[in-house]
Formats: sequence, C-alpha cells, structure tokens
Amino acid sequence: MNSIKSFSDQAQCGRLEVHLVGGFSDDRQLSQKLTHQLLSEFDRQEDDIHLVTLCVTELNDREENENHFPIIYGIAVDVRTAEVYRASFPDRGPEEELRAARALTGGPMISIYDAKKEQLQIGPYSWTPFPHVDFWLQQDDKEILENLSTSPLAEPPHFVEHIRSTLMFLKKYPSPTKTLFPGNKALLYKKNEDGLWEKISPPGS
Repeated sequence: MNSIKSFSDQAQCGRLEVHLVGGFSDDRQLSQKLTHQLLSEFDRQEDDIHLVTLCVTELNDREENENHFPIIYGIAVDVRTAEVYRASFPDRGPEEELRAARALTGGPMISIYDAKKEQLQIGPYSWTPFPHVDFWLQQDDKEILENLSTSPLAEPPHFVEHIRSTLMFLKKYPSPTKTLFPGNKALLYKKNEDGLWEKISPPGS
C-alpha cells in the first residue's frame, strides 16, 4: 500500500483498486484462510479501497474426477490500460533458483522490485542447510509431490522438476551469503532496451 501510494501523492483523482485472484477449494482449506487474511487486512486499512475483482477459492475452482483444481493459475496487468488478464509465465525472471531456494527454506514473502529505481533487488539472503537434502533428491516424483507440495493434485506440470532443481541448488550452496553475494551486496537487475532483464553493478562496486 505504501509503495503504491508513494507514486500518487499528488494525484487529484483516481482510486485504490484491488484484484484478488487465486486459490481454490483445497482439502486443507489453505486458500480460504489466506483469502480471509487478505480481506481482513484490506478492511483494516485507513484508505478507501475498492474491491474490483474477486476470483478466489470456490469462485476459482473446478472439479475433475472428484479432485479440485484452480481454474486460473496466474494473471497479468497491463499498467497502461489497467486490463487484468489470464497469463502464464514460462520465464520466471532472474535468479529463479536462488529465489526459490529462499522460499523453500522458509523465507517470508517479500517484494524484490523497486518501482522507483525500476530494478530488481535480490538478496542478500542467508539460510541454514536444507535438512536431508540428499534424501529428498533420491525420492521419486510421487514422493516429492506428496511431501513438498501443499496441494499435490493441483500443481502445474513443472512443479517436481522445479523442486528438484531447487534442492540441487541448496545442496550446492548450503551457506549462500559468502558465495552468492560478494561483499554482502544485493544482486541488481534492470530491463534493457529490448525489455530483457540485465545484471547491473551495485553502487560503489
């Protein structure tokens, strides 16, 4: 909220709009709990917030052979027109394994994009060695899916491959601070003229 409002301090018109999309009717009701937490948090805000799109939990659920799946897995927003549309992302951005490793080791959700500088700032991160990493790497796809997913039946096709790749990364870098972040500085990326992410040097390096 603070990040968004910082760009419109001088705005004389317009309003704060929210689009909530995701989750489904999962067996553990994690989607329902997360939806409730999000709506409660928006309700606590002092600003006047307009809920424009609500496509969550049972509103984003389809059933197949008595199993539940999300209808929509991802969305994008055209910031010029405010159009919200269904999307998939074959390219998940720079340092995907590094960011996934942080998440798998329990790192909280954060924003890595600095809108004012128009750049990604990744890290520096630290984590403790992932427990029993060799054991998990020896398991078959079914075991990984059932034990390292919150919703095994609803995961996209690339999930197991993604987890294996992340586990290999954690095995290679059990203590990332010294090896992946020289001088304990963040990894910075900025889009070039072709719209592709390009690594840039941190200030003072």
